[in-house]
Amino acid sequence: MIIRNKNNIFYLLFAWKGTILPTILPSLLMVMIMSGIIAFLSEHHFFSAIPKVPAIGFTIFGVILSIFIGFRNNACYDRWWEGRKLWGSLIANIRHMDRETLVLADTRRERILHKTIIFTNLLRDRLRYQTAHPTQFLEFGRMNEHSVNKLNHLINAPQYMLNMIQKELVHALEAKEITDILYRQIVSHVVELGNVQAGCDRIASTPLPFAYSVLLNRAIYVFCFILPFSLGDILGLWTPILVGVIAYMFLGLDALSAQLEEPFGTQENDLPLDSIVRLVERELLTAIGKTPPPPMKPDQHNLL
Repeated sequence: MIIRNKNNIFYLLFAWKGTILPTILPSLLMVMIMSGIIAFLSEHHFFSAIPKVPAIGFTIFGVILSIFIGFRNNACYDRWWEGRKLWGSLIANIRHMDRETLVLADTRRERILHKTIIFTNLLRDRLRYQTAHPTQFLEFGRMNEHSVNKLNHLINAPQYMLNMIQKELVHALEAKEITDILYRQIVSHVVELGNVQAGCDRIASTPLPFAYSVLLNRAIYVFCFILPFSLGDILGLWTPILVGVIAYMFLGLDALSAQLEEPFGTQENDLPLDSIVRLVERELLTAIGKTPPPPMKPDQHNLL
């Protein structure tokens, strides 16, 4: 996620890192070069025998296209925001567990909180389709290399870790460390962590319909490539500039929506899951008296 000063107008006008412009620049240059060629040929009457495309057609086309782009952009942003709310709920429930497990024996509480740290790491890795990071588990999770390798071969490693937390609570209940009322109260937070994972899995495994994305993408490129044939006679050599501005808006919104559609990735506008996981590690390790790792800092304005 990009962290930059948005109060300075010059930063916003000339910002490059974190904007969508680097992503769409090849397509944008192609559209502008083609528009310049068409404008030059039109200026020298090479297209005199070809009927000019009516501007009213592009007006209607542009309005319809704007509606569809707005719909897709809203749908993708809703996925991004729902993902952020789910990870916010994860943090809240982990903090509740931290407080309510104070009634447990210190050694058992440490094991539960260590497993909670592992769960957050596993959930992030699952959503990003990457294998477990053994260094972090060995350092903060009290796991050996064999256990870490076992996690990488499980179908649902986060769910397995929730099962391990549940078993610790069952043993605490059997040992009469907690009452059944406290047991149900703490387990309710484990259930909520499972609900968070289910919600994240739903977002990650259910993208927007492919046919809809392809249809909208094709419509945008068709509009951008045909637009110079309508504006060439009117704007002359200014055609590439105006076409470039219009194409920047349409292509940029399309590319930005594609990034927001998958909120758990590692692109510049995705959610900073590494930073959220590090926050959980720092809070829980501090709670059990361990030295926490340093906080995550933005790398060239990008917070992972």
